[in-house]
Amino acid sequence: MDINEIRSFLAVAEELHFGRAAERLHVAQPPLSRTIKQLERELGTTLFDRNTRSVRLTSSGQALVEPAKEVLDALRRARAAVASADDGEVGTVRIAFAGVSTHPLVARLARVVRSQRPGIVLEMSSQNFAQPVMRRLVAGETDVALGRWDVIPAEIQAKVVMRDSLVVAVPDTHALAGAHRLSISQLSSDAFVSLPPYEGSVLPDRLRRLARANGFVPDIVQIAPDTQTALALVSAQVGCHLTLASVAGNVADPHVMFIPLDEPVPEDNDVHLRAAWRRDDRSPALRAVMHELLTLNDETAQAD
Repeated sequence: MDINEIRSFLAVAEELHFGRAAERLHVAQPPLSRTIKQLERELGTTLFDRNTRSVRLTSSGQALVEPAKEVLDALRRARAAVASADDGEVGTVRIAFAGVSTHPLVARLARVVRSQRPGIVLEMSSQNFAQPVMRRLVAGETDVALGRWDVIPAEIQAKVVMRDSLVVAVPDTHALAGAHRLSISQLSSDAFVSLPPYEGSVLPDRLRRLARANGFVPDIVQIAPDTQTALALVSAQVGCHLTLASVAGNVADPHVMFIPLDEPVPEDNDVHLRAAWRRDDRSPALRAVMHELLTLNDETAQAD
């Protein structure tokens, strides 16, 4: 079985018409028919039931479709790997990320790199909070960091890869659960669940700032170790929780409602997700991964 036979088989299997398959392959129909017959002889089975009016896959033909696609995909990846090697785009790129809101973007990036940059291997590691991720980047323990930081060290370059905003998670029994938007001042008498107030922890900082700007101190009744736990506590009616719109898009708990805030967040205090890397890192593999990551950001922005 050779590549030409596989391509011919898939064209007929997808078109279920020898004439259209021949046009798609830019060949005459008789040679295509001979190629399929040759493949059937090699495999010792009939791949298509055909008559003057229709063409149908046999059970053997149906069984061959996915393996045939995998062969062509492997060939494409092999060619791309060689091209990547010629460009120097080979090696391992370490990516550290923080927070559940980063997971969909990281998954998309991994799929794109595997497909488009097969010479590059991604090593992924996650943390609950962004500050440890930044420390790992500065120390050279990772190549790319994904997180939210108010302060970026001078030796680090960073770009926004996903725009975000603040929302409040409230129990579905809350009096404001059906609101389209709300001001944080409307929650001045409510209990709050917060993430740990570590140095550089963005969400606890934003809660304190917003509350102070609206003349109250938030009543934090429980500190949750991570976002999943915080939202479980909201679901259990322990309190409200300030979180991110991107988190809301990945939560399906019917007992938690997410309400956008009316208060605008100053640009220098935004909650956008950033990718960061060392300015002196000249790795072609890193440049290739950052190109794919920033392209994903552009595609997301256009979709919005």
